[in-house]
Amino acid sequence: MIRERLLAWYAVEARDLPWRGTDDPYAILVSEVMLQQTRVETVLDYYARFLRRFPDFRTLATASIDDVLKTWEGLGYYRRAHNLHRSAGIVVADYEGRLPETASELRKLPGIGPYTAAAVASIAFSQDEPVLDGNVVRVLARLHRIGGDSSKAATRKLLLQGAERLTADGDASSINQALMDLGARICRPRSPRCAVCPLCGECDAHHAGEEFVFPEKRKRAPVPRIVGVAGIVWDAEPFADGARILISQRKADDMLGGLWEFPGGRVEEGEELEEALVRELREELAIDSAVVEPFMAVKHAYTHFRVTLHFFHCRHTGGEPVAIESDAWEWTPVDELDRFAFPTADRRVLEALTKRNEEGGPA
Repeated sequence: MIRERLLAWYAVEARDLPWRGTDDPYAILVSEVMLQQTRVETVLDYYARFLRRFPDFRTLATASIDDVLKTWEGLGYYRRAHNLHRSAGIVVADYEGRLPETASELRKLPGIGPYTAAAVASIAFSQDEPVLDGNVVRVLARLHRIGGDSSKAATRKLLLQGAERLTADGDASSINQALMDLGARICRPRSPRCAVCPLCGECDAHHAGEEFVFPEKRKRAPVPRIVGVAGIVWDAEPFADGARILISQRKADDMLGGLWEFPGGRVEEGEELEEALVRELREELAIDSAVVEPFMAVKHAYTHFRVTLHFFHCRHTGGEPVAIESDAWEWTPVDELDRFAFPTADRRVLEALTKRNEEGGPA
């Protein structure tokens, strides 16, 4: 009965999403990778833009990682872009450009875990693979009153058994997507819409009045807060005609790997901001610099920490840059910075710099 009610609801209420209008395994893989830890609304524009720029595995495989990161810029979790690029190369080299069809083979590709492999196998290749993402976990935990931490093996096993029962008779693609939509639109975390839920009559948590108890919440550790500094390092007076800014490229294996940034780093305990910046520029690029003035501060939230970055205008005073803690560096005019892919925090500074430059330089 649960399965029938779920499919009947999905037939009428399914979200109209662009990746549901294609049977192209490549496009489906791109959508699932983009949707990892990212809201559907955020992915929509990026998905269309990415497919226009890289319409198939071969195009993506032969593109430079710089081009891929520039197209991905702003979507976050950039390791996904690196993994997708590497996967395209493997698919072209080892699978003649055809995505493998089974979850077990898909999991051999970089960055493809159990959920993404099962989702792609079921949606692109009609494999009877159940999925467990955040939305599905919430639906199943409430439906069957499954307690415990969903990241733990014992709880995960119970949830997977619930998903397997629903997909055992086939049509896993529709079942999986119906569960995702139900969790996103009806069985919501803080305000479940039980009155319009097609599974309300079969929901154990609802009958017990415990919708808000399941799934059980994990205790979260305090989020670390970091203070950092970054230099807008000029080779002349800031905003002077012909002046250039020094940017560096993060190491490929680092967080935000392959992106360009205004160089800097963390402020150590007891350091003044300007003192920390001069030290960081010397350690990172082997250059001497003089801090001219503060430009702006940017607060940004990452998954596991929060950071406040203080950006300063600086003058390069000595030393040829050396890529000590980065992969590359480049002197670039302000009006050419947009060619490079930057993290979100640096992008905000870039936009402010561009505006100030267009207005004629320092206020």
